[in-house]
Amino acid sequence: MDSSALKEQLIAVITQIRADSELDCPALTGSTKPVGGVPKFDSKIWPVATTILATAIGANIPDDVNIFIDTATKMPRSIDETAIFVSRLLAKQGEKEAAVA
Repeated sequence: MDSSALKEQLIAVITQIRADSELDCPALTGSTKPVGGVPKFDSKIWPVATTILATAIGANIPDDVNIFIDTATKMPRSIDETAIFVSRLLAKQGEKEAAVA
């Protein structure tokens, strides 16, 4: 799945979580960093958002992967960066599955 489609899905997921929680949703763009940029988007919400995103796109995102924080820098990813990260993650999974087959 390409990163632009993932970006749209990610924005939809965050918007829906905010609505379901009866919280205002700030304007979300590719440069928005959900962690730190969206109030109350914290470690309790990240796994929920990841699971909803995985379900929406029909993919498997491992539970031990935090798509919203860069593990190397420990810095929050923007929505654009998150979409690119997930796109690459899914591509790697596809390569592994093809190698096994």
